[in-house]
Amino acid sequence: MNTKSNTTRKSRLRLLHQYYSYTGFYSFVGKSIYKAIIPIVIFIIALVCVHFFVIDINDALAYATEHFPPLGVLGMFFASESILGLIPPEIFIAWSSKLAHPYLYLAALATLSYTGGIISYAMGRSIANIPSVFNYLEGSMSKHIKNMRKWGGLLIIVGATLPLPFALSSMAAGIIKFPFKSYLAFGLLRFVRFLVYGVAIFGVM
Repeated sequence: MNTKSNTTRKSRLRLLHQYYSYTGFYSFVGKSIYKAIIPIVIFIIALVCVHFFVIDINDALAYATEHFPPLGVLGMFFASESILGLIPPEIFIAWSSKLAHPYLYLAALATLSYTGGIISYAMGRSIANIPSVFNYLEGSMSKHIKNMRKWGGLLIIVGATLPLPFALSSMAAGIIKFPFKSYLAFGLLRFVRFLVYGVAIFGVM
């Protein structure tokens, strides 16, 4: 029985691997990582230049923590994560490293990002019921929606863990009416991403 079940499991994994290969999932992830790395590298280079030629980054972050109320910064981050995720979360993680309780604020950032994704998902569900808006977004997000229909949960995992806009994946999931409970489960990996990035950034800052 065990041999049969192991063989069946291997066959299913092989079929899944073939499906993801044929549908271009692996190449999509590779290209997405490549596209995401370029702006991150540019951002890091700009940050280093600012640090050495303009102002010490640690001083700038300390200034931000002293002059900008935490609730205001968290509110800005939540708005970004609920719409298109245009502001890199790494900036906010670096900001939290200078606060009195960095891991507490890191947990708050992860929770807000996860909640923002849920809001994006809800927006996608609502948009699906408005023909004019749906037709517009289906055109502008056609590739992402098509990919979501092909890969479903895996695309949510990619959006939750890799340096890609999680809000975009969440909205696409809502538009195709991906099962909400499954979306919530896959989206929990967002917390893992923040923990890994937090530990890395806290170690550097």
